[in-house]
Amino acid sequence: MDAAEQAKAYAAAGARAVSVLTEPEHFAGSVADLTAVRAVVSIPILKKDFHVEPIQLLEAKALGASAALLIVRALGPGGLPRLMQAAQELALEVLVEIRDEQELDLALASDARVIGINNRNLETLAIDAATSERLLSRVPSSVVAVAESGVSGRGDVERVGRAGADAVLVGSSVSAAADPQDAVRRLTSVRRVDRAN
Repeated sequence: MDAAEQAKAYAAAGARAVSVLTEPEHFAGSVADLTAVRAVVSIPILKKDFHVEPIQLLEAKALGASAALLIVRALGPGGLPRLMQAAQELALEVLVEIRDEQELDLALASDARVIGINNRNLETLAIDAATSERLLSRVPSSVVAVAESGVSGRGDVERVGRAGADAVLVGSSVSAAADPQDAVRRLTSVRRVDRAN
């Protein structure tokens, strides 16, 4: 896949941001993909990788990323605040990814402004759509809530939207689509529902 061409198609279809995998060993990503995407789109770019050290956030900023993924499960209660502080010093946004109530509490205690609820269990790779539906109502309305994984069609976007998602992070279904621009356009036309909390 040509990351730059895909990103241009996503942006043209109304995507508000693009996520670029940079982890090479398990997910075949590369930093070259991120720099290629940065050269062709003006929308925000999320560097999607296993960030565990501040130097990786410096790299993200230097490559032109607007934000970096921080996975609570990978960082724990000591690592998350440390990396969030490093990101703040770099003026780099973060998407703080959680999977359960305890991780959500840690993200909120660390002043996360954007929280991604991953429906995929990173240990088993199984997807449980009920995860985001269970946790979205617990995310304060002042925090951007993103539903991740298992979102492939308009019905999925509508479902998580009704549950309180402000945004969705969609990967496989749009990257594998014969017409990625059309695939994204169908997802971006769903109306947002405001959360009550």
